[in-house]
Amino acid sequence: MEAAKEIKWGFIGCGEVTEKKSGPAFNLIEGSSVYAVMGRNADKVRAYAERHHIPRWYTDAQQLMDDPEVNAVYIATPPSSHATYAIMAMRSGKPVYVEKPLAASYVDCQRVNRISEQTGIPCFVAYYRRYLPYFQKVKQLVLEGAVGKVTNVQIHFAVPPRDLDYNSQSLPWRVQRDIAGGGYFYDLAPHQIDLLQEIFGPILKAHGYKSNRGGLYSTEDSVSACFSFPDGLPGSGSWCFVASDHSKVDRIEIMGTEGALEFSVFTYSPIVLCNGDGRREFVIPNPEHVQMPLIQNIVDHLMGRTVCTCDCTSATTVNWVMDRILGKQ
Repeated sequence: MEAAKEIKWGFIGCGEVTEKKSGPAFNLIEGSSVYAVMGRNADKVRAYAERHHIPRWYTDAQQLMDDPEVNAVYIATPPSSHATYAIMAMRSGKPVYVEKPLAASYVDCQRVNRISEQTGIPCFVAYYRRYLPYFQKVKQLVLEGAVGKVTNVQIHFAVPPRDLDYNSQSLPWRVQRDIAGGGYFYDLAPHQIDLLQEIFGPILKAHGYKSNRGGLYSTEDSVSACFSFPDGLPGSGSWCFVASDHSKVDRIEIMGTEGALEFSVFTYSPIVLCNGDGRREFVIPNPEHVQMPLIQNIVDHLMGRTVCTCDCTSATTVNWVMDRILGKQ
């Protein structure tokens, strides 16, 4: 497709993620602006457009796709509709940026990939942590050999239930399988898995065990998994979403022949490196709008300045891993 001189975005969805993580960044990048927004609730989407000074708003996705001024689409809806909207955008000739995970299943990711290949229209996915300074520092330390040859990787994650999890009459969409693809594992683990694949390459084997231990909702709330990377590096992970306040943890450990590296994925606690030089901590700040570095890269791609590799092809492997761990395939 031809390079664009200006990117005018159309948002599909105007939920919480667009308020700070992503939304403001689209207008802060030179040559990029938000031109239209779509939401099913007319009052909500109108108020959102007025609050953010967005010229046009719609309650029908096809109307946004048909808007001749919109030349790129950002999808910020729950995963079950990602594939449908992404395919609509690409068939309308418009590049698309999709919130993670790419879809609610590996099969739906494959559908998106086929349309992107057939149309030649790019589809990008919001694995923005790849581009944050904090995680780039982690990758740099590993590639520089700070821990020697990496021998094992472990993910540890545990959080207490959220207040909404106790409301059986109105459960969060993130624990509804038909909307989210699974439970909280399907919502949070993608970032952890994508980061490890960014450093070590695509996971080629994965297996897992899932269980519902808390009984607050029907989807899994506890998951254990093992996996391996192209050079045979083994990894494992444990996730619990019904833990006590006393057992909260957000940690990935990378162990090597000459040391160990520890970092968090969601709390951005100091990166800890222990090797022959002793124990060191690295405090790496991230930008206010965490998706901004990735969005900048996407805008540069669409303007023909660079190539953004955070696309639907690389994102699909994350869904493959999660579906293998949950036994969905």
